[in-house]
Amino acid sequence: MIDLHLHSTASDGSEAPAEVVRTATDLGLSAIALTDHDTLSGIPEAVEQASRSAIELIPGTELSVTWDRGAMHLIVLFLQPGDGPLQRRLAELRHGRNVRNALIIERLAEIGLPVLEEEVFGLAGGESVGRPHIAAVMLHRGYVDSIADAFERYLGWGRPAYFSRVRLGPEEAIGLALEGGAVPVLAHPHTLSLDSSAEVVATLTRLANAGLVGMESHCPAYSPLEREGYVALAQRFRLAPSGGSDFHGTFKPDTAIGIGRGDLSVPDHFLDALRPR
Repeated sequence: MIDLHLHSTASDGSEAPAEVVRTATDLGLSAIALTDHDTLSGIPEAVEQASRSAIELIPGTELSVTWDRGAMHLIVLFLQPGDGPLQRRLAELRHGRNVRNALIIERLAEIGLPVLEEEVFGLAGGESVGRPHIAAVMLHRGYVDSIADAFERYLGWGRPAYFSRVRLGPEEAIGLALEGGAVPVLAHPHTLSLDSSAEVVATLTRLANAGLVGMESHCPAYSPLEREGYVALAQRFRLAPSGGSDFHGTFKPDTAIGIGRGDLSVPDHFLDALRPR
């Protein structure tokens, strides 16, 4: 098995990059991808840990791109730390996160739920700080019952403390990934909130024409039958299937490395198809 969608303390995961690698190794996974949001800062630590075992560590990141409904995320695999067209834009995206964080904290104070910036950044530890860290502080202060509750009541789209942030457009993000020799993959496609087959066809045609390489078919939220359907859908648009747990540790406590919610199994031949691309 493999897991091509994992987060660490470099962004909004609760486990250090090395610990993510150790856990995956203990589970017997043959390869994993560390895909923290808008950053590659956890990759060196993960690579060093992976070098001590037989597991393959694939460097990557996850991008939230502009979309007029739901959410569109791209996993960018084989993106190396250092200079490059997309790597240079990641700093801009992280700055956009910080601007939004300040607006959220200000709004929470206005509605009687004060949160200190030092608390949020102290909890985060990494350079990519986002809403899950604010939600965790809200939970610690007793404002909400869970991180999911914080998003549902305050931080999610349309809620009192929601603010948008700087994002790349889909074509721009895909183009920058390809320009840097990386592999762009559409993450958890159900979050696009497409209402009809025509919208699915139009969207995947648009993304495939822009150079999209893969699409996640194996996600914890999908049943085995749905996973088969997404594999067929990917193949219809000449996209390589991919998959992963979207592990965040205690920020998403129902999801484990490798197995998701218990029944996830991403076959290693998915990586065999993605690697040449």
